[in-house]
Amino acid sequence: MTVSPTPVVVLGVGQARSRLHDLAVIDVRTPGEYASGHLPGALNIPLDQVRRALPEIRHAAERGDVLIVCASGNRSQAACELLAGEGIAAATLAGGTTAWAAEGNDLERPAASTARGAWAMERQVRLTVGMLVLVGLTLGLLVHPAFQILSAGVAGGLVLSALTDTCTMAVLLGKLPHNRPRAADLESTLTALRSR
Repeated sequence: MTVSPTPVVVLGVGQARSRLHDLAVIDVRTPGEYASGHLPGALNIPLDQVRRALPEIRHAAERGDVLIVCASGNRSQAACELLAGEGIAAATLAGGTTAWAAEGNDLERPAASTARGAWAMERQVRLTVGMLVLVGLTLGLLVHPAFQILSAGVAGGLVLSALTDTCTMAVLLGKLPHNRPRAADLESTLTALRSR
């Protein structure tokens, strides 16, 4: 049986704020990014775990509207497209949590004792890219000029990233342990989503 795709709806911050109490909000950022601040009541299911959570998301969508959020809207758009392909209706938040916070809305943060200190993915990417460029240039000056190829490769990756609006570095960094949900965390999130 083929499922016909469901259109992706984009909600503005004001629309989402006025309906927040009626929405099942799913944040598809990494656990570290989620811990740095998320929409009130949002549950964390990282983008690479959405397929695993399809039954729970489908259940939530059958009971009410689902809002998918991320930092800027790119990952949530990708998640909504994946869900649409499975026949699950979901909306994305225009501008993501960045736009939400920019309009003066509160973000929830876990208690300091339970939160894992983590940087936003964009900050992690900037640090990693900067370090790779510096290492390539330093080794190129001190060891052998051929090491400058590393810096050139990183620059090429940045250009490709901008042209395709994707980020391979973010995907790779997202696989690091501090950016991955613990199995117990994801299971408790799925249980919470089932109960909505």
